[in-house]
Amino acid sequence: MKIGILGAGQLGRMLALSGYSLNHQFGFSGNATDDPAALLGHMFVKKNNPNNIDSLVKFADVITFESENTDVGIVKKINKKIPVYPNEKSLFTTQHRGREKTLFNHLNIPCAPYQMVNSKEDLQVAVETIGLPAILKTATEGYDGKGQFLIHKVSQITKAWKSMNGVESILEEFVNFKRELSLIAVRGIDNDHKYYPLVENTHYDSILRLTIAPAQNIDKKVQETARHYMQILLDEMDYVGTLTIELFETENGLVVNEMAPRVHNSGHWSIEGANTSQFENHIRAITGMPLGDTTPTHPFCAMINIIGQLKDIDVVLKMPNAHLHLYDKSERKNRKLGHINITANSQTELEDSIAKLKDFLPK
Repeated sequence: MKIGILGAGQLGRMLALSGYSLNHQFGFSGNATDDPAALLGHMFVKKNNPNNIDSLVKFADVITFESENTDVGIVKKINKKIPVYPNEKSLFTTQHRGREKTLFNHLNIPCAPYQMVNSKEDLQVAVETIGLPAILKTATEGYDGKGQFLIHKVSQITKAWKSMNGVESILEEFVNFKRELSLIAVRGIDNDHKYYPLVENTHYDSILRLTIAPAQNIDKKVQETARHYMQILLDEMDYVGTLTIELFETENGLVVNEMAPRVHNSGHWSIEGANTSQFENHIRAITGMPLGDTTPTHPFCAMINIIGQLKDIDVVLKMPNAHLHLYDKSERKNRKLGHINITANSQTELEDSIAKLKDFLPK
């Protein structure tokens, strides 16, 4: 099939790389001819073609997207001509934190207490209701720590609201957690479900730096609970494709933080670490192909994000169990330039491998 992707970043790049072996073709709507995915298919750039979306639709048999910030109106318009997966309902829900939380509550999925905020006065009332510490976030957009402010004391309210630049926001109770986890799953057009194992994520300056897969010392009931939450979300939204939920593991069980209606940074380990990667399974799902097995290929895997600077990549290339993935992006502070996947047969081997790559991690 001819697959159109709204966006041409590294996620679109990796989707195409996984899909060509299945005999699909790809087209992208992007911002520039040097976007990460630009050389991997037909490129429709708005600057060169004001009707680039229409051109992409004419090219494609099916459309997908790589960001939850995709315009819902565009998806609705496209869907009148050809299918878009995930669907409009999924995108509409997941791109707004208030709508997400409303859905979680409707489905009895635990999440942090919250209150919507549209003014400094709203924020003052919300702080009185929810208490401190609490996290103020923009209701839409914002990722990798952007559009967030952790409020510790009442005297920070004015500064916190100013940092939101007047946009609709959400105040969430701060969750005391043991660790951050995420679960990735895929649902096909035929309602088949496949689940990857829970993974553990470590962030620095709100940017994901290290994922351990599978997460170690996870109780079987915790994995089953996460799968249950995922299944009811997939079915409620009639979702097709790869979906990610981010969770906090707390003393009182799992608390769902948010969703991402796409392939996710915490699933990059699956390229070498699972029998079928999250990228290939997303392509399989949206094209009606049977979903692939999600079993890990090794008992221990990890993913290290390369942020800002490339460092000495020869170190990676000399390691037999390390796999380098670069995104064809120039160096810039806090920019995701690539990632390194590690596969290991023991905890010791995994730890030793991560230690060899310590220059790629924050000190």
